[in-house]
Amino acid sequence: MYDIIVIGAGPAGLTAAIYARRASKKVLVLEAKTYGGQIVNTLDIENYPVERHISGFDFATKLYNQAKDLGAEIVFEKVIDIKNNDEFKEVITNKQTYKAKTIILATGADNRKLGIDNEDKLLGKGISYCATCDGAFYKNKIVAVVGGGNTALEEALYLSDIASTVYLIHRRDEFRGSDRTVKDLKKKNNIEFIYNSNVTKLNANETLESIEVTNKVGQTNNLEIDGLFIAVGRIPENQNFAKIIELDEHGYVKAGEDCHTNIPGIFVAGDNRIKSLRQLVTATSDGAVAATEAVKYIRESEK
Repeated sequence: MYDIIVIGAGPAGLTAAIYARRASKKVLVLEAKTYGGQIVNTLDIENYPVERHISGFDFATKLYNQAKDLGAEIVFEKVIDIKNNDEFKEVITNKQTYKAKTIILATGADNRKLGIDNEDKLLGKGISYCATCDGAFYKNKIVAVVGGGNTALEEALYLSDIASTVYLIHRRDEFRGSDRTVKDLKKKNNIEFIYNSNVTKLNANETLESIEVTNKVGQTNNLEIDGLFIAVGRIPENQNFAKIIELDEHGYVKAGEDCHTNIPGIFVAGDNRIKSLRQLVTATSDGAVAATEAVKYIRESEK
């Protein structure tokens, strides 16, 4: 029987493990793939307090080693289900079943991709899914944003203050995002709108050099750009918990800043919960909060 089982070994999950072990709790971290989550693909992190420049891989490795050194048990197995019993919780993986007093869901969210050749290969080499994370690398350069929702509009607005030119590419003839943000974008003289179009090809040698854009009647245009920011949505990794955990219409766990789910003793941390800002610093913050709340829950349950 573990005190806390953390599902996911990204920044939120590993931070939760660190805080839980510092409270002397018996902790198991379960991860389906590799530690670090999406941050391992980031070549240079420069917006995290204290660390002015660090690769995503180095950051994740430091977190992983810190959790291990504190005594967290980290096992690489895929979680396929969780169950809430009266006195304990169960976590079922593809190999076995574990019991715990509490669970922290830290499975994150994956970026929805365009699904074209070389998209994965060029991540960090001209392709990004986060303007706040990587926009500074494109100062006075030419970039494009793909998407039509609020995230895409906000990314384009953010980049317009950094890049020399921003192409905003959307597959429809009007945006799904905020009218106010659209009005703000139209006030910018360095944003060019491309409607009824999709990015259909990525041209690169070592890094991205240009993109092919195809409109709804099949006409193509080649745009020379330095960076492509893809903002066509995210997919929260909550499918295996949907039977008992309350999710919103987009699949994110309904939870506030205290990281409590609708089930007592089950908490959530990171990008898979409802939140306004999904950044590395907010993921680690969630991990600290969720672990602290889990420890509090255990303490009150044992009274």
